[in-house]
Amino acid sequence: MLKINSVTKQFGGIKAVDDLSFRVKKGHIHSIIGPNGAGKTTLVNMITGVYKVDHGTIFLDGADITNITTDKLVYRGICRTFQNLEICENLTVLENVLLGFDKYMDKSIIKSCFRAKSILEDEKRHKDRALHLLSLIGLEKIANQKAENLSYGILKKLEIIRALGTSPELILLDEPVAGLNPKETAEVADLIKTVVADEVTIVLVEHDMKMVMQISDYITVINFGKKLAQGTPEEIVNNKDVIRAYLGSGVVC
Repeated sequence: MLKINSVTKQFGGIKAVDDLSFRVKKGHIHSIIGPNGAGKTTLVNMITGVYKVDHGTIFLDGADITNITTDKLVYRGICRTFQNLEICENLTVLENVLLGFDKYMDKSIIKSCFRAKSILEDEKRHKDRALHLLSLIGLEKIANQKAENLSYGILKKLEIIRALGTSPELILLDEPVAGLNPKETAEVADLIKTVVADEVTIVLVEHDMKMVMQISDYITVINFGKKLAQGTPEEIVNNKDVIRAYLGSGVVC
């Protein structure tokens, strides 16, 4: 589904991503792991149009999406979450999810001013879909609460659900359990495995190796911007180069 072909990104004299290539199969949870500074978030930023690719190409379902801007990529079926929360805390839980439906909404100023029937039907349809998504993680009961009053763990899940509101084909999750306690981490891992993966293909960037090994179908390891290894969780956890460069001993699937 996603093909990264000899992609390079350079900042001054430093190559953050260096001639990197790999493929992501449709329907897989494909994790990208590696030490801090390995180039993982830079890679996600290139895929999603935040950074321009210096060299190489990126393909989605065979179509070249290299350097297409973020606002256009959402119409190609790509969405992402960020390391740091990007939740609108002054909005309710429901309103935050509805932001993900923006690309589908009728934005006619005249229709909106006169509250045309089509506008009302449009709003109801998206609201029903948003409430359905919230019900998948048990948040429909707090749909009208302000996001600012919720715990960090709930907001992490809300951000993932909002991304699903764009109806993506591919979603990139950048450290979705960073800062969470073990219970919250398990809840987010379950959300990714049972809800998100049921609808879309996932590229996951994460440092929690227990979670990565438990939910991933395939893993690519990068170090200093280059691909170090790739394979199933079992293959990666037993790869001597990966153990030496990143995992250390004691990691199990």
